[in-house]
Amino acid sequence: MSKKKVLVGMSGGVDSSVAAFLLKEEGYDVTGCTMRLYDYTGIGMEEQNTCCGINDVEDAAQAAARADVDFRVINFMTEFRQEVMDRFTAEYLRGNTPNPCIDCNRRIKFGIFKQWAIDNGYDYLATGHYARKVYKDGRWYLQKAVDDSRDQSYVLYPVTQDTLSMLLLPLGGLIKSTEVRKIAMEQGFVNATKHDSEDICFVPDGDYAAFINRTTNRESRPGEIVDKEGKVLGMHKGAEHYTIGQRRGLGLAVPESVYVLSKDMETNRVTVGPSKDLFSREFKIRDMFWMRPEPKAGESFRASCKARYRQKEEPAEFTVMEDGSVTVTMDEPLRAVTTGQAAVIYDGDLVIGGGTITFI
Repeated sequence: MSKKKVLVGMSGGVDSSVAAFLLKEEGYDVTGCTMRLYDYTGIGMEEQNTCCGINDVEDAAQAAARADVDFRVINFMTEFRQEVMDRFTAEYLRGNTPNPCIDCNRRIKFGIFKQWAIDNGYDYLATGHYARKVYKDGRWYLQKAVDDSRDQSYVLYPVTQDTLSMLLLPLGGLIKSTEVRKIAMEQGFVNATKHDSEDICFVPDGDYAAFINRTTNRESRPGEIVDKEGKVLGMHKGAEHYTIGQRRGLGLAVPESVYVLSKDMETNRVTVGPSKDLFSREFKIRDMFWMRPEPKAGESFRASCKARYRQKEEPAEFTVMEDGSVTVTMDEPLRAVTTGQAAVIYDGDLVIGGGTITFI
């Protein structure tokens, strides 16, 4: 029987490089592939020291050569701009705080990239994400990684049953610091000690407002900072510069620390208040993806919820509404629940569903 063909998405980082090597060792016919997603010069930035730039392509190519796997580069820049960057900008200007990594996974990696793999005769698609999958009661489920400090199941929640059936996640059972980097060093990968990327790849300096203004040719408009009663406390440089829960950079002379509670993009107002006002017990999520059998309207069940990537999941009650959205009632209030972010539902270490936070 011929070897099963697998296409591995290689970003230039250590994780995807080790994933390609491990699959080669297991006997798969492996091709590593780096997606060119955008041109930094087109967004007014230098490419030399940024994520997903030409240096990352070279690192991926060198790792593929060391692992003795085929390598290629595919241009998805138009699709990435439309499906990720433009969506990020539009949501941010609506006052939401989107997670473009989730959109990239859903629409690029497990959308057009997966389809390209199918169209070109690959049996499997693989990534260097830290997560596992398990087949249970006739369905595929995402399972948290063994390395809890690296677990990425949260950003993979929109993966469909069809995608999970052909997805390989070779790092899900490994510890990054002691196992994955050791493998990379033993194999002589140039990226064995390469730092992890923490920022949004197309906003490597973390200045979302500057990116949006630069790419849309708009300018920030100063506006009022108010308390919950509407009293003006000061002025801000533009509502798009602020995120829910932010404390620093407000420039207010007030007797106690205040945090951004909300922002209204239409009125260009930012509302602030004490830390206690950031906590929410109830909120809704929409645009649901289910790995468990889809619950019916009116059904309620208990599970755990995670509303931020670096947050620990906490117990909650979930109630399905007539429109398919889900009302989440936390046992204990969560801090800085933010519209546009993802809320992911866990049953133990299994992902059973998730969606986008729509309002608090």
